[in-house]
Amino acid sequence: MKPSTRHLALRLAGACLAASLPFAAAAREFKAEVWADNWFSLHVGERFVGEDSVPITTERSFNAETLRFEADYPLELNFIIKDFKENDTGLEYIGSARQQIGDGGFIMQVTDTTTNKVVAVSSTAVKCLVIHKAPLNPSCVSSSQPTVASCGATILDEPANWKAADFDTSGWQSATVYSAADIGVKDGYHDISWDPAARLNWTTDLKADNTLLCKLTVTAP
Repeated sequence: MKPSTRHLALRLAGACLAASLPFAAAAREFKAEVWADNWFSLHVGERFVGEDSVPITTERSFNAETLRFEADYPLELNFIIKDFKENDTGLEYIGSARQQIGDGGFIMQVTDTTTNKVVAVSSTAVKCLVIHKAPLNPSCVSSSQPTVASCGATILDEPANWKAADFDTSGWQSATVYSAADIGVKDGYHDISWDPAARLNWTTDLKADNTLLCKLTVTAP
């Protein structure tokens, strides 16, 4: 049976509409290179990409990670970054001769592997929120029995929907830039050829700021 004139007209209209619509942009491939003292995880938007493969409880874990992912611009890079702490006092090696306040450090770069160009780096453009800060009383480091009460701590929950692209970070800190000597870089840091624009980041207190949420939006180059 031959198709009706109406059927042919509908098919023709559908074909014209499809031809007029833009093709969906194919996801691009990216490579994230990250070094953190001591641990990080990365989400692109709400999607988990990867994390430090060495548990934060591993003593002196200073490895670098390379993570690959597919995404479209704009990229919403969301990092959770942690310095090691034995408990909420913020101290390390409690009860030993090495009892101390630790310090952190973080550097990253993201390469668009289609063009082999670095499209994102850690810098003052990164916005961060400290959700675990301790000790507020640094003298507790000399205590034989340090407690959260004697050391002091500010502990916050992760804000709801903080990984969303439209989340308001106007109240967050711009990341602070530090030198390699400030951080005391070692081990995996030297395994990466860092772009000159990639800088070592943390927030304003290298020692007391223990857990950070950090965001960076990357538009198409």
